[in-house]
Amino acid sequence: MNLILGSASPRRLELLSKINIIPNKIISPNVNETIEKNELPLNYCKRIALNKMKQFQNKFNDSIILTADTIAYTGRTIIDKTEERSIALKNLQRLSGKRHRVSTSVCIRNLDNKIFKKTITTSVSFKVLKKDDIENYMKTSEWQGVAGSYKIQGIAESFIKSINGSYSNVVGLPLLEVNNLLISAGYK
Repeated sequence: MNLILGSASPRRLELLSKINIIPNKIISPNVNETIEKNELPLNYCKRIALNKMKQFQNKFNDSIILTADTIAYTGRTIIDKTEERSIALKNLQRLSGKRHRVSTSVCIRNLDNKIFKKTITTSVSFKVLKKDDIENYMKTSEWQGVAGSYKIQGIAESFIKSINGSYSNVVGLPLLEVNNLLISAGYK
């Protein structure tokens, strides 16, 4: 049975391998990820994951397809991924000493063209970050291109005071729920 991972994220591929799931093909969907005016974070996350799935409409009908989107946010503000140092610096200052949420929306299309969807949210509390903490972190490349401008599976793990929910969700894919969705979708 073929599985296509509709994601360019190396973290998602690595997470799937931890539960012995190796996609037959990896395709990066090309979707517009612009946040719409007044769009709530969860609505945005669900819309992007589903739009990624729509890229596979009427394609690869012999395969199960998995797409996902992960965001970090506080209140109504998405702390988006960035390649710009100044934005990442502001993002980390915003997270310092506060609680934020990380949500991942997952879509899985089975061979009967039915889509299974689930959104998982994890609450993460950061310690108060000293200027040196942020400056030293900015010297790494871990902040680049990831939700919230940090990778929990790296140096930033030392910033985490508490986590309530799925650790793998914060990395980029809630493995328990993904495994259950794949089983429901008929993946063997």
